[in-house]
Amino acid sequence: MRDLAGGPRRFVELQRVLPGISTEQLRSRLNRMVADGLLTRQRYREVPPRVDYELTERSRELLPVLGALARWGYDWTWSSPRTGEDVNVGAIFRLAPGLLAPPTDLNGSVDLVVTGEADEPELRFRLSASDGQATIFERSIDGRADATVTGSRSESVRELGPEGSLDDVDMRGDGSLAEQLLGGFVRAAQHRAAVRVA
Repeated sequence: MRDLAGGPRRFVELQRVLPGISTEQLRSRLNRMVADGLLTRQRYREVPPRVDYELTERSRELLPVLGALARWGYDWTWSSPRTGEDVNVGAIFRLAPGLLAPPTDLNGSVDLVVTGEADEPELRFRLSASDGQATIFERSIDGRADATVTGSRSESVRELGPEGSLDDVDMRGDGSLAEQLLGGFVRAAQHRAAVRVA
């Protein structure tokens, strides 16, 4: 569900973001989630065949639960990455709808661009706030966002941590909006740091 929070995905895209899962195991889990009304499955008549999966309204109601698990992770397991440790920035951004609680008067959108390092692809997200809710959409988005924040994976990991700062990233547009929205991740991480000190 976390990996579909940013919008529909093809089966092969889900395989790519879930390393280690077998094709049959993923197919079985997706079929079960479709049968339980948590996902929709759209098959396109293309060669090769294309199948997209998307969250239903029923499953979107679980995003705050995933956000609570993410907050627990921030509280008890967040630390600077060890040498060779991979932090999945995309997975963190996809949890935004359940993790962030923007003020009700905060409205706007921020494009988050995580530049690729070595042979890794660039990641693109649009994080939006409206009426106290955060939404995230992955991939290229039409139209302009109010702000754009661009940084490498390592810079993005630093900006999301307990000592998070947007100092190392390139920010354009409405910096106040970007700081308020991305600050929700930082506040979650700082809560953990305060718990440890107390």
